[in-house]
Amino acid sequence: MNIPKIIDIFLLFSIGIFLACEKDDICVDEDTPLLIIRFYDVENPEEFKMVPSLRVIGEGKTEPVNTFSDRVSTLDSIAIPLKPNDNTTQFSFIINSTDSDNGQETGTIDSLIFEYTTKEIFKSRACGFVVNYDELTANFSTTAENWIQRIEIIKPSIKLEEEVTAHVKIFH
Repeated sequence: MNIPKIIDIFLLFSIGIFLACEKDDICVDEDTPLLIIRFYDVENPEEFKMVPSLRVIGEGKTEPVNTFSDRVSTLDSIAIPLKPNDNTTQFSFIINSTDSDNGQETGTIDSLIFEYTTKEIFKSRACGFVVNYDELTANFSTTAENWIQRIEIIKPSIKLEEEVTAHVKIFH
């Protein structure tokens, strides 16, 4: 065999290996979708209404949900996570929230329970599965002390590719 033929075979072999390799699997996509909630004026249902000093705390948690800033003094929309391994997620929605001198949460607290079904969707080898949520419902006890007056589900399916519009309206 002559040297030029060996070089040609080596180059063809190298190009074949290079073309057969896959690019690195790096997941740059988003994670499981968030529940988007918009707040409305109960007396004027078409108007957004800010919620002063809102904190949202998941059941059994001590720290507020960190998918939005609780440092903002007023909010008219938030995005919060649901439990992907369960069919319910409970939150305490706290309006006019502050910490007292002894570290206790103060403000008016309403408890909401979101129920849903889950469906795992394969995204990619790097990202694995994400969970979409269907059949969303919301439950809460209405009392005279509630700051939340009414809840309306406007989109009962929560899908990552559709995560731009509100799923729930809360009237207060």
